[in-house]
Amino acid sequence: MPHSHQHGNCVHEATDLDVDPLELGIQYSLYEKIDFQNLEVLNSNDDPKNVFKPFEQRLDFTKYVDSDADAELLFNIPFTGNIKLKAIRIIGPEDNSHVKKMKVYKNRPKMTFDDVSAKADQEFELDQDLTGTIEYSTKMVTFNNVHHLSLYFPTNFGEETSRIYYIGLRGEFSEAHHHGVTICTYESRPMMSDHKNPLSDAANHQIH
Repeated sequence: MPHSHQHGNCVHEATDLDVDPLELGIQYSLYEKIDFQNLEVLNSNDDPKNVFKPFEQRLDFTKYVDSDADAELLFNIPFTGNIKLKAIRIIGPEDNSHVKKMKVYKNRPKMTFDDVSAKADQEFELDQDLTGTIEYSTKMVTFNNVHHLSLYFPTNFGEETSRIYYIGLRGEFSEAHHHGVTICTYESRPMMSDHKNPLSDAANHQIH
């Protein structure tokens, strides 16, 4: 059975993986709804798609994202529609390059490191997790209508650089509704051209 851990003002749940893996795979399929063409990670030369993969491939450690100049990593994750984010899982190495903290921002496209001083929508203190057994539950009221997610990892457990193998996103997806702008013109007075009659036609012929 799941059991919760409290760290300050954030809660995470460690979930036993004897849950049906197919069901977990379905729950953690939000990666399929990422707009991969516009997905980006800052302070890394690796492909950000490396960490967004099927749940059953979460232990594929041949693909990962390493930070470059220091321990910080910032992912900008746009979606093809709107999501309701319920939980996140993070897999990292069994060493001090595992990320230690995560700040989550919603609907702030193209964030940079200049923006991360802003108050996050939710913050988590992370435990080292090599298998993806720890689930970090989000505030669903806050993350109910998300089209863009930014994940900022400011530090790790002591190494100069950080490594992430897997980021799992659990939740629901809905298609984006693109409503075209409809411009309606209402008559404030009758237009003669719309109400033709013999008198108006005669009047029009008399105007030169």
